[in-house]
Amino acid sequence: MRKEHYAARDYYDVWLPELAPSAPLVSWALSQPFTSKRWTLYERRYRGEMRKPAPQRLIALLAALSAQTNFSVGCYCEDESRCHRSLLKRLLVDEGARLT
Repeated sequence: MRKEHYAARDYYDVWLPELAPSAPLVSWALSQPFTSKRWTLYERRYRGEMRKPAPQRLIALLAALSAQTNFSVGCYCEDESRCHRSLLKRLLVDEGARLT
């Protein structure tokens, strides 16, 4: 499909759903506003999901790729500090990713 067929908001080169929180975790997260306690619980649950083999392999791959190429991680959340991408960023750094 050509680029102009995508809505600007929905355009991406690669979609990696294995690095997103599971549907049940997203549902739980959206059920109430985040408090510090809820965010800590969300972080623990998301990190637990990311310890599975498929996410672990992708995190290692992206960390390795970061030494040779630039890429971006996106999400629809407006506030990065309360979004899984801030947690994924830390997981990538822990795996040795180079950030710019």
